[in-house]
Amino acid sequence: MKKIIIPVDFSQHSEYALEAAALLAKKYNSELIVMHMLELSESIFSSSSSERNEETAFMLMVTNKKFESFLDKPYLEGISITPMIKNHKVLKEVDEVASDLKADLIVMGSRGHSDHDGVFIGSNTEKVVRHSKTPLLVVKSKLENIDFKHILLATDFSSESATAAKTAMALLSKLGNKVTLLHVNLPGQHFSSTDEIEEKISNFLSETNHEDWKDNIVLISDYNVEEAILKYANKHDINAIGMITEGRTGLSHLFGGSISEDLVNHSKLPVFTFRE
Repeated sequence: MKKIIIPVDFSQHSEYALEAAALLAKKYNSELIVMHMLELSESIFSSSSSERNEETAFMLMVTNKKFESFLDKPYLEGISITPMIKNHKVLKEVDEVASDLKADLIVMGSRGHSDHDGVFIGSNTEKVVRHSKTPLLVVKSKLENIDFKHILLATDFSSESATAAKTAMALLSKLGNKVTLLHVNLPGQHFSSTDEIEEKISNFLSETNHEDWKDNIVLISDYNVEEAILKYANKHDINAIGMITEGRTGLSHLFGGSISEDLVNHSKLPVFTFRE
């Protein structure tokens, strides 16, 4: 894990993300790229060139001062850190920067839907979850360590998720002593018989070339995927949850919803997401 990107708005939850990233950096000797997006006022885009330059210069000065105090933390000592400022608050830039720098992970802080302060909360976090091709870790609170005893990876065992599952297992196996692959069987049109599930798992293990995952698979039945995952995590002392996202947009996303985004907003545990 060579490079980790942390988008920050200098809030407390951004610092939770920074601390989590620092733990990873110390373990894997990673570089941290701490990124802030300037929130330029709408009026600046209709102002003169000189006015735009003045406001941008002022915002840069303020941000640099914030960076100085935000990055002046004992837990960052000995870590390679690169501050980065982007001109606009465009969430897709997070993934673009991660892709350009060949980052291994994005770490973000989030408070979920129930709160209203901070930049990277609620729908903004969802946008990064939905579009990021780089693995993402979302944290809600201060992590004491990143040596997770038991991580849960939820999957539907589809062919489309096979590549993402290999990426997920490669990372999560480093971070956790045990990784359980969980499949939730739903009633109605999503219901699968025992034979159908077994065939899907067999094909999935063959596509991933990981027959060794077979003993780590757990199958449960419930009415709701998100609730089933959270209940299982609570009952089995899970330390972190992993999800494979579809990256849906438009009407499909609007009417279908996203289990990954719901989990990011409602789970108190750290959540990893991996894009198909």
